[in-house]
Amino acid sequence: MSLFSRRGAAQGGDQVIPSRPIQRAGGAVVTPDTALRNSAVWACLRLRANLISTMPVDLYRRVGGIQVEVPKPPVLINPGGDEVDMVQWLFSTQWDLDRSGNSFGIITAKDGLGFPARIELVPVADVTVRVRKGQLDRYLIGGEKYDPVTVWHEKQYTMSGLHVGLSPVAFAAWAIGEYLSIQQFALDWFANGAVPSAHLKNTAKTIDQTAAEETKRRFKAATANQDLFVTGMDWDYKMIQADAAGSDWIEAKRFGIADIARFFDCPGDLIDAAVAGSAVTYANLTQRNLQFLIMSLGPAIIRREGALSRLTSRPRFVKLNSDALLRMDPMTRAQMLASQITSRQLAPSEAREIENRAPFTESQLAEFDRLFGKGTSPTPTAPPVPATPGASS
Repeated sequence: MSLFSRRGAAQGGDQVIPSRPIQRAGGAVVTPDTALRNSAVWACLRLRANLISTMPVDLYRRVGGIQVEVPKPPVLINPGGDEVDMVQWLFSTQWDLDRSGNSFGIITAKDGLGFPARIELVPVADVTVRVRKGQLDRYLIGGEKYDPVTVWHEKQYTMSGLHVGLSPVAFAAWAIGEYLSIQQFALDWFANGAVPSAHLKNTAKTIDQTAAEETKRRFKAATANQDLFVTGMDWDYKMIQADAAGSDWIEAKRFGIADIARFFDCPGDLIDAAVAGSAVTYANLTQRNLQFLIMSLGPAIIRREGALSRLTSRPRFVKLNSDALLRMDPMTRAQMLASQITSRQLAPSEAREIENRAPFTESQLAEFDRLFGKGTSPTPTAPPVPATPGASS
């Protein structure tokens, strides 16, 4: 099924954008649901949704050129009501965006400023987008009509003039279908029993259909119970093995995973796919995560921040805190903080706050002075008490 289904387009009629294109690749029918049987598809969707949904959502506004955090409205805390918090809501919407390029929800409540206060997510498969004369006309959700102002529609992988996002599953149908067809081939092959299909040939004479069927029946009856099949010297039995092309299905599955990962913008090594030349170690793990954040997740995060910012009044804007993805090992983190303190980019009290530690106490500062000499202790959190005139040092 094509992405667009036109009706009377030449006369300026409606354009109906179907919600769930079905692609046939080989012997497999690929839909957003059947695609999840592919472990690579599931792993890519899970990884991206897990990471983005667990990033803290912060709301800011600029005051004097400085980014200042402000309280979040309820829609950025429990967007789906008390039963659906922000993490679950972000996971569901990111899953839909990465699978079908779109996420839909019905706005069931608004705040005093007219912004959405609650968004009930709906399955993408239940939604059809109707376009009239090049303009978005309405949504059909579960057979009911909804005005665009009552529907939350977030898009990913957009194209000029298209009112929906492109579906990675639809465009990866051939790669996914190849993988699913190989899986089916393997299941059919090994489900054939302990004895695979064979060729039984009479070398002495040509037999008619009746004799052939009787021989086939006797052969299957004997081998089904793993019994012996007795023949004369005029019968030739040959087991049929997979041909050269069919025996490569394992290799095809291995390379198919990397092909699918490219469609979903997820590096193969991050979903445990065998990647030639890949050597991700503990030493370069932080750099690998940084590359994944910049090259793959970064654009998706920016798009989501822009969409979520529409839930609040300007000039407020939403930021997804991606620092958790770049957590460093303890030694690297300590070196980074020490470098920033030495170069006076960071105060010791700020560094302790980053490490979730309380400010230095006076007894701790005194202990530093005893151990390392006066004047080498970290910057005090409170100004020193002036010395009494005439007092001895």
